[in-house]
Amino acid sequence: MAENEIDLLLEEDEADDEDTLENKYLVFSLADREYGLEIKYIIEIIGMQPITEVPDMPAFIKGVINLRGKVVPLIDVRLRFHMESIPYTEKTCVIILSIEGESLGLIVDTVREVVSIPSENTEPAPKMGDGEANRFIAFFGKVENSVKILLDVRKLLRDDELEVLHDKLPENGTPA
Repeated sequence: MAENEIDLLLEEDEADDEDTLENKYLVFSLADREYGLEIKYIIEIIGMQPITEVPDMPAFIKGVINLRGKVVPLIDVRLRFHMESIPYTEKTCVIILSIEGESLGLIVDTVREVVSIPSENTEPAPKMGDGEANRFIAFFGKVENSVKILLDVRKLLRDDELEVLHDKLPENGTPA
């Protein structure tokens, strides 16, 4: 799906009341897996930007970008999920989120669509081993004949990782 098509979908959702954002998810892919993020956290979707690396950060925090004068940290979701790193392409997107007033960018392979998944079509994620990835999953969403992994965006960074990020990026948005 083209970036401008996603922008149109997001704009349509912004025009609706907050309540209509309930149960709507932006679906993106990493390799052959599809994931969903609650649309209420999404500010916009952009193409790849020049990334400024920040020293002493975990490998999955690729660095920061300057988005209209605001410094936004970027997480490579593939690396966060311990997947193989691949070169960024013209389909690679950055999903800009707002989580508790903080902006964060997620680098994903491609953005697919916005879908409605009623709560009756979701199931809590079962505990599957002790892997860290389990903590990112909020629900599994059933859409037609497929299952989307619905992520809890607030858990993409642990408290200690957030603290490191805040130490490197003071509130004024410029690196320390």
